[in-house]
Amino acid sequence: MRKWDQTWGFRVFAIGNYLFLTAIALLCLLPLLNVLSVSLSSSYAANANLVKLWPVDFTLKSYQLIFSRKEIHDAFVISIERTVLGVLLNNILTVFMAYPLSKSGLRFRGRNIYMWTIIFVMLFNGGLVPTYILVKDLHLINTIWSLILPGAVPIFSVILMMNFFKQLPNEIEEAAFIDGASYWKSLLYVIIPLSMPVIATVTLFHFVAHWNDWFSGLLYMNDLKNYPLQTTLQTVLKGADIKSLEDAKNYSDVSSRTLRSAQIFVTTLPILILYPFLQKYFTKGIVLGSVKG
Repeated sequence: MRKWDQTWGFRVFAIGNYLFLTAIALLCLLPLLNVLSVSLSSSYAANANLVKLWPVDFTLKSYQLIFSRKEIHDAFVISIERTVLGVLLNNILTVFMAYPLSKSGLRFRGRNIYMWTIIFVMLFNGGLVPTYILVKDLHLINTIWSLILPGAVPIFSVILMMNFFKQLPNEIEEAAFIDGASYWKSLLYVIIPLSMPVIATVTLFHFVAHWNDWFSGLLYMNDLKNYPLQTTLQTVLKGADIKSLEDAKNYSDVSSRTLRSAQIFVTTLPILILYPFLQKYFTKGIVLGSVKG
């Protein structure tokens, strides 16, 4: 009897499946290649729509213009600081909140009240103006903490991690308790090492959220020197701040399209570098964290 995976039907399905997945991958990859090619092409070729998947009249002037400005270097440092502190705080608070909520009502009395509370604030937040007033009253305007604290507890990540903790076998933690471990030791030495897939997954979520956010910088920062990278790229590099003949000459060598494409690629590059290292955990973390309510 032939195995099912050696039948013609299976082979046709496998070929069709590979072709379909290849087409989906190309649909995701081709726009990125086009953006990179436009950023590396001359302003004439970009404006004339001559650029497809390969640079035309190769030039690095858009990137030279971006990285030649001092405010970009300062903004890059602020973005790195904001992302490192923000991701670290997000992960710590997410783990500390998800762990007790993963316990049953018998072991954590009042769990349902906390659950309903976080679901309520996830669906109905305070809104833009009340949030700004609160940040201002806390004297956080123009500080790095105004970019970090308002989103310090991502509720979606808490629910994802809580569900992952629930699917871990109770016998593992009970064995740790028998050996004399407390809840703190159980969390630090048993639960967290077993939860690296979901921790890697939420780390990627938090990294992308902090790195890509530009609006909070525009909202909470009154000084250009405190802008993170995304806000700086959105506001400073539009060509509206030409202050000298040298600036005018530099902007004349690039077009708004090539400059914007270079901005997109510069801001996307850190995520493209980080993702391959977390990808092996990503699927397992998000699937296991979403199957149990």
